[in-house]
Amino acid sequence: MKKTRFNAYTLSFMGVMIAIIYVVTMFRFPLLGSKVHFANSMCLLSGLLFGPQFGALAAGLGSAIYDVFNGYTFIDALITFACKGAMAYVCAVIAQRNESFVRVCVACVVGALTYVALYMLKTFIFQAFVYAFPMDTVWATMLSKFIPSIINAGFAMVVTPVLMRAIFPMLKATGMLEKMKA
Repeated sequence: MKKTRFNAYTLSFMGVMIAIIYVVTMFRFPLLGSKVHFANSMCLLSGLLFGPQFGALAAGLGSAIYDVFNGYTFIDALITFACKGAMAYVCAVIAQRNESFVRVCVACVVGALTYVALYMLKTFIFQAFVYAFPMDTVWATMLSKFIPSIINAGFAMVVTPVLMRAIFPMLKATGMLEKMKA
């Protein structure tokens, strides 16, 4: 088993990415009973830059810290940590730090859709079992949350590969990509 550890570059870049995810999550606007934001693209970028474990950690922490500081419950923050981390993890596993634009696009699509599926599952469980709403209310709530989730995912699917295409060569040319590896 390969032993992984943080190096100073990885830790520094992860801190910056956590802060970026937190700040980008603050810029949101309401749509159909939910909120649209662009943090998902930064979570996917985190997975692409840092790989599965550290990318998931950065994506999950940035999003969970937002929840903690903005009035959500601890349970909400834990669920956010797991779901956003899973999105970055899936994206990173598929991309495998590959420069192929097609592979990065596929990784972003699957990662973003992973988050949408997990978010819809969480919504269903909370609405149906925790709050015990009638099923017609559960489905209406899920539909109202599905539309902004797909918009968030669509934006992330388009923007993240473009950002990666711009950032990856610069990090590679300066040697930073190699230094960020754990």
